[in-house]
Amino acid sequence: MLGPPTAESYGPSAPPATMFDSMPGYEGTVAGGGGFLPPPMPAYPGPQPTPGPEQPNWNIPSISEDTAREAFMLFASSKCCYSSAPAKDGVITNMEAFNTYRYRLETFTESRSTEWSNEPYSGQTVDAYAQPPPGPWDIPANLPSLFVEGRQCIKVPYTSSVKNCHSCVGMGRKPCKDCVGAGNKLCWVCNGSGFRIGDDRCYHCNGRGRETCNDCNGQGSRMCEICNGKQQLLVFINLTVKWTNNTDDYVVEQRSGLQMENLREVSGKELFKDSQPMVYPVMGFPDPTVVQASQRLVSEHQGKYFKTSRVLRQRQTIELIPVTKVTYTWKGESHIYFVYGNEFKVSADNYPATCCCSVM
Repeated sequence: MLGPPTAESYGPSAPPATMFDSMPGYEGTVAGGGGFLPPPMPAYPGPQPTPGPEQPNWNIPSISEDTAREAFMLFASSKCCYSSAPAKDGVITNMEAFNTYRYRLETFTESRSTEWSNEPYSGQTVDAYAQPPPGPWDIPANLPSLFVEGRQCIKVPYTSSVKNCHSCVGMGRKPCKDCVGAGNKLCWVCNGSGFRIGDDRCYHCNGRGRETCNDCNGQGSRMCEICNGKQQLLVFINLTVKWTNNTDDYVVEQRSGLQMENLREVSGKELFKDSQPMVYPVMGFPDPTVVQASQRLVSEHQGKYFKTSRVLRQRQTIELIPVTKVTYTWKGESHIYFVYGNEFKVSADNYPATCCCSVM
């Protein structure tokens, strides 16, 4: 007699991609396992120019010597191998401001995609073709706060149907891979001989040469992990909504010697903020490189995101980041460190008093 059919004897019973062609509003959008859904045309008018900040707000007072020293001491104390002596006893001989501008453009987008999904069927509502499903951009989603990223998966109404599980062919169980469906396997102690040494019977398999398969408890099959033994699947279109805050920065070169990467970690004094459905490049700012960066990034974001996703909001800001280069002497030698950002962070690449910590 022939054995029972295995899952490999049949093709998968999950819905074919062509089924989407008959699903109103989803024709051809998920072929190949996932579909890009172009956003609807924006309903808001084009962006309008917004005046830049006024001249009096562009200056930040230099930090005091006490502030610079306190920041340096906190920096040294945060390093386990740094002596506090240079920070505490070093003599500050010069402080030079290298304040710089940071322009930031944020484009907050929403994208939607669809794909087949399934879950074990346990009596859920089956509503496929009861009426046309809502369009992918007509389905309400829980929008997070603006410029806060998020993700939500939504089962599209009127797309759910029941199918036999394609993994176990509706049997609820699958042959155990460890014992190939036999329920037992070769004893690993005696390698199937039934004896250990000479005529001594193998205590592990009691001389049988085979042992019960632990993976399936001797049954030869295991519950299907796809349908959880339910034999059937609820198959439906799954809509994934993704909110992304796409951000680009431009920092004006301050020529102090401080690495530009350091400035990514700090904040500055906000001079200008403009938030609209679509922003217009900054105009009238005294530093022409900031104006050029704004024009370039606004154009790039329009090319990148307006055609592939729904743009919910844009925001552009200009910050003035304080940077102070501090020169000090310690033990007759001159050294420098930087204090930067509203957080008074410190960078000191060549700290003069470090030790090598090691375990003897």
